[in-house]
Amino acid sequence: MKTPRTVLVALLAGAALTACAGPGSEPAGPSPTGAAPVTSQPDPGPSVGPSRPDPTWKGGPSKPPGPGATTLSGTIRAGVEPNCLLLDDHLLIGGPRDLLKPGARVEVTGRSEPGMMTTCQQGTPFVVESARRA
Repeated sequence: MKTPRTVLVALLAGAALTACAGPGSEPAGPSPTGAAPVTSQPDPGPSVGPSRPDPTWKGGPSKPPGPGATTLSGTIRAGVEPNCLLLDDHLLIGGPRDLLKPGARVEVTGRSEPGMMTTCQQGTPFVVESARRA
């Protein structure tokens, strides 16, 4: 009597495990509920946080600042986290890192992005479009 019960339990367990889709076996198209299938590949999205120096950077603006651009000037200070640079209460994102260093007096042009997520815990993100020594 125990053998048929054990076989039945084993078959049910195997059927349950088979029902779970493995990697790469996702159905094409929407699910029966109408929702889009979930993929395991992350969205690359925009880069946030301090960026590496751009090797093509010429040290000045490549184009005139567009509408909504702001110019800030002052002395850069280091943030609490590594590679985080602050100008007043603004966290500098991008720009030439050979020019943007703690203690440097600069003038930067760019846009404030208060909703941008960063790894730095202070300052309002400010995406640098151009920078020069002040």
